[in-house]
Amino acid sequence: MSTLNRILILSGVILILAGLILHFAGNKLNWIGHLPGDIRIEKETFRFYFPVTTMILLSIILTGILWIIRKLL
Repeated sequence: MSTLNRILILSGVILILAGLILHFAGNKLNWIGHLPGDIRIEKETFRFYFPVTTMILLSIILTGILWIIRKLL
């Protein structure tokens, strides 16, 4: 099996697992995007939201997952 096939299969499995987690535990994950350090400015006619801390945490998690995948291949 070629490397591209493995990458596509692993990507599909990861997306399916992420979808199942969001489907079954979606209401319990409402803290995502509301972490300390996320910037939120709300006014009457304007709403600005920039999830700095959430993106850093997501980047660390995805980097770890991709590192593990590269070690397995």
